[in-house]
Amino acid sequence: MTSAAIRYADPAATLGALNDVINLQLAHRSVRRFQPVDVSGETLAALVAAAQSAPTSSNLQPWSVVAIRDPARKARLAVLAGNQAFIEQAPLFLVWVADLDRARRLAVRAGTVVAATDYLETTVIGFVDTALAAQNAVVAAASLGLGTVFVGGIRNHPAEVAAELGLPPHAVAAFGLAVGVPDPTEPAGVKPRLPQEAVLHHERYDADAADKHIPVYDERLAAYNTRFGLTGDWSSRVLDRLRGPESMAGRHRLRQVLERLGLPSR
Repeated sequence: MTSAAIRYADPAATLGALNDVINLQLAHRSVRRFQPVDVSGETLAALVAAAQSAPTSSNLQPWSVVAIRDPARKARLAVLAGNQAFIEQAPLFLVWVADLDRARRLAVRAGTVVAATDYLETTVIGFVDTALAAQNAVVAAASLGLGTVFVGGIRNHPAEVAAELGLPPHAVAAFGLAVGVPDPTEPAGVKPRLPQEAVLHHERYDADAADKHIPVYDERLAAYNTRFGLTGDWSSRVLDRLRGPESMAGRHRLRQVLERLGLPSR
């Protein structure tokens, strides 16, 4: 099947505009099992350069990244992120940080203030720019034959993660990224996405037209899950994941923690 057919689990899906970069993106999958092969310093530098080439609002560049190789530190972070063992197995674990402290240090040196860092808009910019940078790194990693998986569980205990990494005030770990050479024996595939008709609107948002395509996607994802020993369709998983604070692994307290870490986001 074509890369588009695999991505949408639809043999009829095609794309008229394709190149090597798009094919690489369409083939993305999460990797949670790695070979015992180091990720070199030269490769890490290339990933960070790719990350720094992502767009950034007003050239603020409000992010940092902490590269972790120490087995003991990875083990502690794995516990904080929900006991996810692959964090320990990955040769390189990157923690991406929404970092508003750099601008504050700049203000101190200049003898001025940056009061806008206290507002929600700036916090949003910090998280958005961090995500854009990390996604650039993911595509770069794939181009070098590496596998990755994002780890939102890093937000389960943000204060403890900040202490573990020695983060300054006004900075918070947004997510982690495990990086390494994929283990070819891992039973994982390209997870189907919603049909484009469910997410692409023309001129104006049409919820009724878009939502008509969800039932067929539920069937496709349920079939995919069954192949890999999982259960449920997309709709049931979304509703379960978002049912309430009890389904958020402690992240329902994130706003209060952000304030304690120096990001009041008022």
